[in-house]
Amino acid sequence: MKITTINSELLAAISAAIAVRAIVSLYSYSGQGKPPMYGDYEAQRHWQEITTNLEPKDWYRNTNDNDLLYWGLDYPPITAYHSYLLGIIANKYNESFVELTKSRGVESEAHKIFMRLSVLFADIVIYLPALIILYLVIVNQQSKKSLLVYLIPMILYPGQILIDNGHFQYNNISLGLFLFAIAAICKEKHYLGAFVYTLALNYKQMELYHAFPIFIYLLRTCFDQKSFSQKIKNFLYIAGIVVSTFVILWLPWLGSLSSILEVVGRLFPIGRGVFEDKVSNFWCVINVVYKIKNKLLNQQMAMLCLGVTAAFVLPLNVHLFFNKRKETFLLCLMSTAMAFYLFSFQVHEKSILLVAAPAFCLLNRYLLETLWFLEVTMFSMFPLFVKDGLTIPYFVLLFLYHVYVKNIVLKKFSERQFKSNLVSDIYSVSVYTMFIISCVSLFAPAPAKYPHIWSLLISVYSFAHFFLYFCFCIWQQFVNDFTKIKTN
Repeated sequence: MKITTINSELLAAISAAIAVRAIVSLYSYSGQGKPPMYGDYEAQRHWQEITTNLEPKDWYRNTNDNDLLYWGLDYPPITAYHSYLLGIIANKYNESFVELTKSRGVESEAHKIFMRLSVLFADIVIYLPALIILYLVIVNQQSKKSLLVYLIPMILYPGQILIDNGHFQYNNISLGLFLFAIAAICKEKHYLGAFVYTLALNYKQMELYHAFPIFIYLLRTCFDQKSFSQKIKNFLYIAGIVVSTFVILWLPWLGSLSSILEVVGRLFPIGRGVFEDKVSNFWCVINVVYKIKNKLLNQQMAMLCLGVTAAFVLPLNVHLFFNKRKETFLLCLMSTAMAFYLFSFQVHEKSILLVAAPAFCLLNRYLLETLWFLEVTMFSMFPLFVKDGLTIPYFVLLFLYHVYVKNIVLKKFSERQFKSNLVSDIYSVSVYTMFIISCVSLFAPAPAKYPHIWSLLISVYSFAHFFLYFCFCIWQQFVNDFTKIKTN
C-alpha cells in the first residue's frame, strides 16, 4: 500500500511538472516580434537551419551561407548535433522552418508548437528523470514526506521552467546530464559519471562551472585505491573515457588546428565583455559605483576575472581533495559554481541555473537556506522575464512556489530544521520584499537620470543574497569537516 501511494504521489508530481511547463510554453518567447535579430528562440532555430544545410566544417566558420554575426553557433558539438537532429525533423515536417537564409525570423504558430514540444520532450526524457534519480540517490528515503519536501521543489523550480519553456533554451539537457553524472558519482559509478559529465560539458561549455569539483573528486578516488597499479588503472580508465568521448564528438573538426581554433574561438568569445545586461554578480554591482567595465580592456578584465575566480575556487577544491566526503563534494560543487557566477568573465543572468542545479543536492541538509536561495534566483532574472513578456507566469509561479515552500515544506520540517523562528521570519521578509520590488518596478517609471535603477536594484539585492549563501556554503564545507576531524 505504501509503495502504491508513493508511486501515485510521484506520478501526480511529474504530471504537474509537465503541465506547468506546457502552460508556460503558451506564453511569448525571447525576441518574439522583435526583428532583425529576434532572440534566443531564433538563435536555436537558426542553428537548426545551419547544421541541416551546411557541412560540419562550416558550422562554426564564417562563410557566405553562415554569417556568424547573425546568431553564429557558439556552443559545443553536442548542441550542434542536437540542432542537426531537430533540423532534420523540422525539415520533414515543414521545410520552410529551416530553409537556408530564407527561414530567418520564422514565427508561425506551427513552428512555435514544434519548438516548444522539443523543449518539453527534453524535459520528459532527460531533465525530470535526472531529478528523480538524484532525489532517490541523495535523499535516499522512500517516504511521502521526503517526496513533498524534496522532489516537488526540484521538479517545479520556476527558474528552469521560465527560462527553458518560457524564454526558450535547452538548459534541461546539459543540466540533466550534469545531475545524472552527480547521481552516478554519489553511487560510486565513477566511470559512468565521468562519461555523462563529459557529455554535459560538450553540450554547453558553461558546465565548466562544475568541472573542478568533479575532476578533484574523481582524481581523489584514484588516489584512494590500495595499490599503485590500481591507482594508475582507475586514472587511465577515467582519462580514457573523457578523452575518447571528446575525440569522437570533435572528430569533424580534428583535421586541422585552424578548425579546432575556430570552434574554441566561438565557445570562448572574449570580445563580448565581462557581463551582459544587469547580472547579479560582483562585477555588475561594482560597476554601479566604479565603471570598471569601461576602465579596463576586455583582455585585462578577463585576466582579472580569472585571477579572482581562481582565488576562490582553488582553496575550495584543494580542501575537497584532502577531505573527500560526499557532503563536502556537494558543498564544493555549489560553492565553485557560485564563485564562477559571481566572479568569472562573460556571465549571463541565466547562468544562475548552473548554481541552482547543485543547490538541489543540498536540500536534504540545508532546506530553508537552499529554498530561500532558489527563490532569489528567480527574482534575479525578473528583468529578463519582463523583457520576454513572461511577467504573469513569473508572479504566478513565484507566488505558488513560495506558498508551497512556506506552508507545506517548512511546516513539515520546522521541528527538525529550525532552531528559532527568526531565520524563517527573515526569509519571509526577504521574499515579500522581492515581490514588492518586482511590482513597483513595473508601475513606477525609472527617473530619466537613472533609467536602469530598477534592474540595478534587483541585481544588488540578489547579489547580497547570493554572496551570503556562498559564504554559508563555504563555512559549512570547512567547519563541518573540521568538526568531524576533531570529533574523530
